[in-house]
Amino acid sequence: MRVLAIESSCDESAAAILDETDGLLAHELYSQVEVHRAYGGVVPELASRDHVRKLLPLVRRALETAGGGTDSLCGVAYTAGPGLIGALLTGAALGRSLAYAWGIPAVAVHHLEGHLLAPLLEPQPPPFPHVALLVSGGHTQLIEVRGVGRYRILGDTRDDAAGEAFDKTAKLLGLPYPGGPELARLAGAGVPGVFQFPRPMLDRPGLEFSFSGLKTAVQHAVRGRALDPRLEADVARGVQDAIIETLTVKAERALEQTGLDTLVVSGGVSANLSLRAALAAAAAHRGARVYYPRIEFCTDNAAMIAMAGLLRLRAGAHQGLAIEARAHWPIESLAPVAAGASSREASLGSP
Repeated sequence: MRVLAIESSCDESAAAILDETDGLLAHELYSQVEVHRAYGGVVPELASRDHVRKLLPLVRRALETAGGGTDSLCGVAYTAGPGLIGALLTGAALGRSLAYAWGIPAVAVHHLEGHLLAPLLEPQPPPFPHVALLVSGGHTQLIEVRGVGRYRILGDTRDDAAGEAFDKTAKLLGLPYPGGPELARLAGAGVPGVFQFPRPMLDRPGLEFSFSGLKTAVQHAVRGRALDPRLEADVARGVQDAIIETLTVKAERALEQTGLDTLVVSGGVSANLSLRAALAAAAAHRGARVYYPRIEFCTDNAAMIAMAGLLRLRAGAHQGLAIEARAHWPIESLAPVAAGASSREASLGSP
C-alpha cells in the first residue's frame, strides 16, 4: 500500500508519500516562518493563503520524487484537525479532491495522532503499549497509548503549553520569531541556578501541567532591569530548566502510575536536546526506554500524517465525499484500529 499525505494544520505546508514496503519515498516541506515573522506570530488568513499557493506544487514534487505515478497510490491522507480551520480546509479540500479524481479512498487524520505515531517511521519503532509525552507549541499532554486509536489522556495542560511558555518568554526577551528555538539556543550559554523559576504543579500529586505562571515569573524577574546578553542567557537557562524538570518529573510519574516501561516523546518541543538528555537519564534510572522521532519529524510534517493515514487505510478506514476539517477534535474520540492491524507497524519498510 502506498499513501500520499498532506499537512496544512498551521504554518507548514507539507506533502509526503509512504509505502508500507519501501518506507518513506518522498517528504516535501515548506515553512511559512518568513511570512509571519513581521507579525511575531502566525496570522491565520496569511497561513491559509500561503497553503493555497504551496500545497499543489509540493504534491507534484513528492510524486516526482517517489516515482510510480498516481496509479501506484492506494489512498490519500490529509490533516483534518485540530488546527487553524482555514489552513485545515485548504489541505482537506485538496486531499479529498485528488482522491476523488484518482478514484482512491481518502482518510481524515488527527494531527496529534500523527505526532504520536511519528516514531513508527524509525527503523526501531516503539512497542505498544507505552506512555507518550506530546509536547508542542499548542499541546502538553501525557497519554497512555495502547495501540493505534487507543488513547487515554493521563494529564493535560490547564493553560499554556510548554511550547507557548518558550515562545512567550522569548518574546519578553525580544528574541526573533519563532522564539522557542531561539530561547533554547540562548539557554546553552546561560548559567544554571542564577534564576530559579517555579516548577508548576510539582508540589502536588497528579499529571496536570500549568505553564502560564512561568511567563509571569519571568516578567517580574526582568522588570526594571536592562537586558543584556548575559542576563538574557541566564533567564533563558532558568526557563528551560524549569520546563524540562517539570516535564521530566511528570513523565516519570506517568510511567510509575501506568506500570509501563516505554516512553515516547513527540511534538515540536521534543526536538530540544536538553529535554531529550534529561528524559533519557530519568528513564535509564528507572530501567525504561525512550523513543523519539528524528528531529525533522518532531515539528509539523506530512510523513507523520502518512504513517497515521496508512495504518488507518490498511485497516479499512476511509471517509465519504465530505471534506472534513475540525478546529477542535478530542483525540480520545478516535476510533481504535483493530489490534491485528496495529500490531504490524514493524513490518513497514525503513525510510
